[in-house]
Formats: sequence, structure tokens, C-alpha cells
Amino acid sequence: MVRHVVMWKVRESGEPGAGPVNALRVKRALESLNGRIPGLKRLEVSVGRSSQPESSEIVLFSEFESMEALEGYREHPAHTAVLPIVRSVCSERRGVDYETD
Repeated sequence: MVRHVVMWKVRESGEPGAGPVNALRVKRALESLNGRIPGLKRLEVSVGRSSQPESSEIVLFSEFESMEALEGYREHPAHTAVLPIVRSVCSERRGVDYETD
């Protein structure tokens, strides 16, 4: 099994309340991928509450059957359709992929 974990920082927009609204848009868009991509066993998205400047606001935790399934996810049309939403509101991305037993 392969775990894919990604954290994003939401871009400041200057509009009061826009950050949390945009974070929820990203959450809903990513969660819509559940059950639509072969080899994706689990996908969970959370929006953080920390106000620390170094903190990320969004975290994605997902599990795949194999590295090949993860690569398929990255190129799957449902996933690539979500990317513009994420990129439009997020300023930073950090991720890690690792194999488990």
C-alpha cells in the first residue's frame, strides 16, 4: 500500500472570510474523487484551525493499492479536473508518498 499526504497553505486574498471558504471549496473538490479512481482505497481531506503562520490549512491523506495506482491517480481526468481549483486558492504545497505494509 502507498500513502500520499499533501498539505496546502491557502493564499491570502484580502477578502474577509475568503480563506475558510476557499479551503472548503478545495476540500469538497478533492473529496469528490472518492470512489472514482481505480486503486484509490481511501481519501480524506481536513481543514485545519491553526493560526500559526507556518501552518498549512488543508491536508489530504490518501491510500493507494500501489505506486502504479498513485501514478494513475495523478493522470486521471477526475483528478486533473480538480487541480485548477486547488491551484487557484493555494499558495504552497508540501507532500510525501511512502509505502507501508
